[in-house]
Amino acid sequence: MLNQRVDRPWGNYTSINQGDGFQVKRIVVKPGQRLSLQYHHHRSEHWVVTAGSGKIVVGDLSTNVKSGFYVMIDKLEPHRLINDGEENLVIIEVQTGSYLGEDDIVRLQDDYGRVE
Repeated sequence: MLNQRVDRPWGNYTSINQGDGFQVKRIVVKPGQRLSLQYHHHRSEHWVVTAGSGKIVVGDLSTNVKSGFYVMIDKLEPHRLINDGEENLVIIEVQTGSYLGEDDIVRLQDDYGRVE
């Protein structure tokens, strides 16, 4: 559902647009929190940092990021978003692929006990 905020232990996300083969989300990661190290079978993601600072991990590469940074994450590529700053880390995520459901998440590491 569009514009419905979904709370998670690390922060929240809101789906702001979707169509055939794409979805756009606004993701907020609270200070000191991080998303699970994960990958997807059916979708790629493009992340654009719009506020705050932190780290983005893609594969074996960890990069410090701030507003204006962007990265493309291919399907099957392990990735994680980390907020090691003092303010919310906000990104816009554009998902593209044949299937965009929330159940296309394979968690490799997770701070909240959600590893399959």
